[in-house]
Amino acid sequence: MAGKELQIDWLRALVAVVDAGSLSAAAPLLHRSQSAVSTQIQKLEEVVGRPLLLRGPRHLALTTAGTELLAYARRLLDLHGEALAVLTGPALQGRVRLGVPDDYAASYLTPVLRSFCSLQPEVEIALVCEQSTALMPQVQRGELDVALVSRDRPHRGTLLFEEPLVWVGAPQQEAWRRDPLPVAAYEPGSQARRDALAALAAQRRAHRVVYNSSSLAGQLAAVHSGMAVAVLTRCSVPPGLLVLGERHGLPPLPAMQVAVLRSKASRGSAAVDALEQQVIQTLRRPD
Repeated sequence: MAGKELQIDWLRALVAVVDAGSLSAAAPLLHRSQSAVSTQIQKLEEVVGRPLLLRGPRHLALTTAGTELLAYARRLLDLHGEALAVLTGPALQGRVRLGVPDDYAASYLTPVLRSFCSLQPEVEIALVCEQSTALMPQVQRGELDVALVSRDRPHRGTLLFEEPLVWVGAPQQEAWRRDPLPVAAYEPGSQARRDALAALAAQRRAHRVVYNSSSLAGQLAAVHSGMAVAVLTRCSVPPGLLVLGERHGLPPLPAMQVAVLRSKASRGSAAVDALEQQVIQTLRRPD
């Protein structure tokens, strides 16, 4: 190991790949191409002299060496963030009210908070998980400082990326074969609901809404039970559900535009400034 180094960027790539679940999902978080992320992992493996990841066709797992290095990588990245925070200025303090839909929380909020909390450990985060239709008015009223939302019109907030919408169903029950098609839908006003029903109407596919729920857990329960098919963001589809498409007789769907919103009432807050910038830095994908 003499003369060899574990570079911060390589360690950051390892953590991002593990947290995101794949090289392709980690690439936009790191603002790099998938091949560049793969190269960083390969360089880490060359330094330690052992494989770190087991790459399968549908999954990615850590080797024993990878598991050991991951713990050190997280500690080193935390220390790196703390050192930067101490040397570049006084630690921020305060409270930030952050909103995020529950289908984005696990996939996208986790890397944001991990980076932010290592840099600004004194800032308190008050998290609200609701649908975008509920979060956007709260930002406008100043009840939330920042929110990650599926925006309902162009130019609202700062665009971060586009998230595909997909049809999902339980493979054992095959609800997509029924006529009329049973649909589980989010609350009235939801962009996903409007897009799904509009796509079915354009296809002239007979359908009926048999289940309404404003929560991701409620949508998943309806689908797992075989009661209906549903439309989910691609990032929120759990193992065990089947992503459906035209071969199942279902129409294509538009992507959601995911944006970060900032309340006017929070202008001037350094803590909110820092969190908003962390969201943009972590999640915004290049055009």
